[in-house]
Amino acid sequence: MSHGKPPDFAIKRLGKPTIPSPLREVITQPRCRFFVSDEERVLYDIIGTAWQFTTLPEALEPCNLELAGPREWLFFEPTQTTAAIAACGGLCPGTNNVIRGLTLTLHSQYRIKRVLGIRYGFAGLVFGGPSPVELTPQIVREIHQHGGCFLGMSRGPQDINAMVDFLSAQGIQLLFLIGGDGTTRGALALCHAIERRGLAIAVIMLPKTIDNDLPYVEKTFGFETAFSRAAEAVRAAYAEAISFPSGVGLVKLMGRFSGYIAVLAALAEGNADFVLVPEVPFDLEEPNGLLVHLKRRLQQQGHALIVVAEGAGQHLPEMQRERQRLGCDASGNPRLADIGRYLQQVIQNQLGVRVFYIDPSYEIRAQPAIPNDAVFCLQLAQHAVHAGMSGRTGMMVGLWNSVFVHVPLEAVARGTKQVDPCGPLWLSLLKATGQPDDMCNCRPTR
Repeated sequence: MSHGKPPDFAIKRLGKPTIPSPLREVITQPRCRFFVSDEERVLYDIIGTAWQFTTLPEALEPCNLELAGPREWLFFEPTQTTAAIAACGGLCPGTNNVIRGLTLTLHSQYRIKRVLGIRYGFAGLVFGGPSPVELTPQIVREIHQHGGCFLGMSRGPQDINAMVDFLSAQGIQLLFLIGGDGTTRGALALCHAIERRGLAIAVIMLPKTIDNDLPYVEKTFGFETAFSRAAEAVRAAYAEAISFPSGVGLVKLMGRFSGYIAVLAALAEGNADFVLVPEVPFDLEEPNGLLVHLKRRLQQQGHALIVVAEGAGQHLPEMQRERQRLGCDASGNPRLADIGRYLQQVIQNQLGVRVFYIDPSYEIRAQPAIPNDAVFCLQLAQHAVHAGMSGRTGMMVGLWNSVFVHVPLEAVARGTKQVDPCGPLWLSLLKATGQPDDMCNCRPTR
């Protein structure tokens, strides 16, 4: 996959690993490939836009990422190490699975000294915040069966130096942060502050966002559960729409900057007529707006189904005025205007039809992980522990080209991953829905 000029994928390390891993004891087959060497890499671009697979020029050095996995030599002595786990941002399916996976791997495989659970994200990483709890295999044994977050979560930053003071005072050498883009920026700032003080504290991130919008990470945990549950809401809206004359089903799904949930939920359900995402602008009125095409679809088949991501349509004048009124949230992110309610009112008023509106967003993000996501969460947690114990820091564990890799936080913080309006996923969506590829009035009607 080609993504333009890539960043530097080098991973920072706290020092030379000199401590033999206790995982060597679990190898019973001498020929079994278990440990990963530091030289093993995963190609960033497997399509090979700059070369043929069979003819790689000598002058071209292929870009690659570090392969994740257990290392034979560790930086931290497990029996003398204290680790901490914190989850930040909003709820996401699989968060409890990750907390459990980290705890079990640290205790059972590495026999670590102590694991602290930080309450309510960054708010618990400062003095005066919620007190941490000690995590044991017994405490986390069944938390993966439930949605929500066992440790609690919060939004908003904390003083970086105060967090470093807290980590130092608590004797925490290994910090696992579970979060999305905002947490990434906070983690990166925390890494810089730790480095300035010369402290040997590793910071490892795990990608938590149902929007699947982190760059250089193929898939985030919770995403598969989210669009699977979202497909059920889309199916319900379709059932409502076809049961009434000129019925319109309208489902608003999460996706602040990226429309992955909306696109995949619509593809999975299979009956959507229009999918609106942040990446593709649209107008409402004549001559080429959504209402024109919606009216035509209703005349053709007697019903219609619309799936809209929460970040879609924010460019519309009414939405812009509402955003100015709403301001920003605790993390400094501009609050979004409710595109779902707005579309419901506009369609009902201008087309005179009944709109069945469903917004399952908060219900979806509080769900427990589906089985495939649960496995993914466990694997992410295991690879995160392996990376942290080896002394790596300032990185995120992610999936790239279907392989677990290490990605520096500097790369993840560079921007947002979005659905490509010229890419194969959006093309598949256009063919499945039959919607126009352009619903803007600024360009000629097709």
